[in-house]
Amino acid sequence: MQYSAQIKPISFLKAHAAEVFQRLGENREALVITQNGEAKAVLQDVASYEETQETLALLKLLALGQREVEEDRIRPATAVLKGLRARKTSA
Repeated sequence: MQYSAQIKPISFLKAHAAEVFQRLGENREALVITQNGEAKAVLQDVASYEETQETLALLKLLALGQREVEEDRIRPATAVLKGLRARKTSA
């Protein structure tokens, strides 16, 4: 993706909002909006946003898991499964 083609001033967004939203949905490429020559916002379609949020959630889980490994807060899977089974049978 060429970012230079995906940078537009806010005046362009105001004048071509419907076209911009249609392109966002079709191309699934983010659009950088500038104001007074500075990047101020990024627009993206909902599907891309949801994928980004899911990816961030997975990365957060991985980071938490890595931290637990580094802090030696781990247990063998067999012990965890045994505890879950015991809890299930007592319920």
